[in-house]
Amino acid sequence: MISISSTGDLKHIQRFLEKCLNRDYMNILHKYGQLGVQALSLATPLDSGETATSWNYEIEQDGDTITLAWNNTHVNHGVNIAVILQYGHGTGTGGYVVGRDYINPALRPIFDDIADAVWKEVSSL
Repeated sequence: MISISSTGDLKHIQRFLEKCLNRDYMNILHKYGQLGVQALSLATPLDSGETATSWNYEIEQDGDTITLAWNNTHVNHGVNIAVILQYGHGTGTGGYVVGRDYINPALRPIFDDIADAVWKEVSSL
């Protein structure tokens, strides 16, 4: 026969989780949202410079989920220029312009920094 018993309560973990819920993570997200805009602007291939200066970010909260998203508003003839620079596109004369992965390398260090900052925030409780 196997028997398991436990004493005590969950007050420590409950207090920790309540502190996590009461933290203001928006400041962290705004900071890294702006850093992401700067990184994307610097990494964007330049022609006129309009695409590089058209980056922004937005933070949305839906219940318990918070989303940080970067957007580029440079659209020409219904086509988002940042997207075709990233993934490539066909030309009007039958050619193809190969995309250049500039978004992922620009944001990778930002993602790592966000994870570190949130972990420090949570682990300091």
